[in-house]
Amino acid sequence: AEKLAEKVWGLRILSEEKSASDLNAPLLVVSQFTLYASTRKGRRPSWSAAAPGPVSEPLVDHFVTHLRSLGAHVETGIFGADMKVGLVNDGPMTILIDTDDWH
Repeated sequence: AEKLAEKVWGLRILSEEKSASDLNAPLLVVSQFTLYASTRKGRRPSWSAAAPGPVSEPLVDHFVTHLRSLGAHVETGIFGADMKVGLVNDGPMTILIDTDDWH
């Protein structure tokens, strides 16, 4: 979680190749297990590979805590809740950070 927090805080993905850290930009962290859906078989997504709440919630909390220790202003959602999240993106852009690839 710490290495991932450092990566997110330092990614130069904002205007003029700046990072959230460079601009002291606030972050919104919302756990979204649905992004881990597998659609390899059949017509229904499967989330069986996603970590269960008792495993994933402490990881999300640790990720947020570490971002804050780096100086980030972080807002969060409510873990496991059905939330309505509104935002305006300057994009579109989606970045997948797969820590399984890190050695």
